[in-house]
Amino acid sequence: MTQVPSTPLVPDNTLITATPEDGRALAITLARHSVHAMQHELEVLTNGRAQYSHDPFGLIAASHVIAVEFATIAAANGYWRGATV
Repeated sequence: MTQVPSTPLVPDNTLITATPEDGRALAITLARHSVHAMQHELEVLTNGRAQYSHDPFGLIAASHVIAVEFATIAAANGYWRGATV
C-alpha cells in the first residue's frame, strides 16, 4: 500500500493567520491532515472517496469538522474579540 506523505499536522506550527480567508484555508488543511493522519493508506483513502462524496450526511459531517477547526483558528487569532494580531 502507498502511504500518504507525512506532513506536519499544523503547518508552520502556528494557528496565527493574516486574514480570516487564510484562517479558513488553514481550517480545511487541518481537517485534511487529520484525515490523512487517521487513514494513511492512499488506496483506502481514495477508494472510499467515491462513496462518501455522494453522502450528504458525510459531507455535512466534514463541513462540521472544518467549522470546528475554523472556530479554533479564529479564537487563536482573536477574531471574535475584534483584536488584531
